Amino acid sequence: MSEFLPFSRPTIDEATIASVVETLRSGWITSGPKVQEFEKQLSEHFGGRPVRTFNSGTCTMEIALRIAGIGHGDEVITTPISWVATANVILEVGATPVFADVDPVTRNIDLDKVEAAITPRTKAIIPVYLAGKPVDMDHLYKIAARHKLRVVEDAAQAIGSTWQGKPIGSFGDFVSFSFQANKNITTSEGGCLVLNNAEEAALAEKYRLQGVTRSGYDGIEVDVLGGKFNMTDIAAAIGLGQFAQLNVITAQRRKLARHYFATLGKDFEAQTGAQLPPADFENTNWHLFQIVLPERITRADFMARMKDKSIGIGYHYAPIHLFKLYRALGFKEGMFPIAERVGRQIVSLPMFAAMNESDVERTCVAMCEVLKN
Repeated sequence: MSEFLPFSRPTIDEATIASVVETLRSGWITSGPKVQEFEKQLSEHFGGRPVRTFNSGTCTMEIALRIAGIGHGDEVITTPISWVATANVILEVGATPVFADVDPVTRNIDLDKVEAAITPRTKAIIPVYLAGKPVDMDHLYKIAARHKLRVVEDAAQAIGSTWQGKPIGSFGDFVSFSFQANKNITTSEGGCLVLNNAEEAALAEKYRLQGVTRSGYDGIEVDVLGGKFNMTDIAAAIGLGQFAQLNVITAQRRKLARHYFATLGKDFEAQTGAQLPPADFENTNWHLFQIVLPERITRADFMARMKDKSIGIGYHYAPIHLFKLYRALGFKEGMFPIAERVGRQIVSLPMFAAMNESDVERTCVAMCEVLKN
């Protein structure tokens, strides 16, 4: 049997491992000079905007909502197709999640349906860039401006993605990235938040460390309710090593995605009934390569058959509104039919920087055998 091919695997080079060892030996392993250097490099990448790092790409969104003053009585619109954290953070600040269905082609939130869902209580939008593909940013920010809404971009999967030649995160409102283990670059666990000005950055620092402000040797004050969300220097050392390879990683993922399309051929959809992702090689960083299976095969059966062929398949994502937590809030089946179909049948094929073209070919051959049989 062939060696098992996972759907994702981080690539950590020896220089990064050495940097982590150096950090451990330095005696400074919590937030310190490595975190500061990582934030500096990220800020430069995002056009000089202030950036603060955190221990996850979930708390970043919650903190953005808190900085924006969103809480009880407010509504926040988001997509049903995402990791559940995207909606959970809305509940965490006491606001009400409102879902808008997804576009059947991009699988991202349908911006026309976002506009239709806006009420006088709507205060923000959280778009998700599924698989690293941005929504139409021009359309998004026109809606936000027209209705005076804040935007918290869930760009967890979109480091290295662009819009009209500009990196995601270099413009817009709040932009949240994840550096969790299966992301294009990782800090093992972690994330960062791109902010608009120094005042927001200072408030983000308070929220990530118990609300504390320090001045001098014995001066300390707490004026907001913060948590414990800081990134360690160990994580930042990994992040610095990974960030140095971002362009190479993005180029490799785009190369692999092109090879998926070339190997599957132009008749793949007609022959199998499966739906490929949009072939966007300009903006997308190809964090995931996802297909939507035809209804005649269940996702569980497909994943099991691919595992039998030593190929790992990911599942991203179940419709959030159908989880018990959200059903208890009044959401039910049939409310967002496109998201429900996509969420029922979507799978992620192997995609990571250490893959080669033969891995893609092996995956395609196995997948076509499963779908055709």
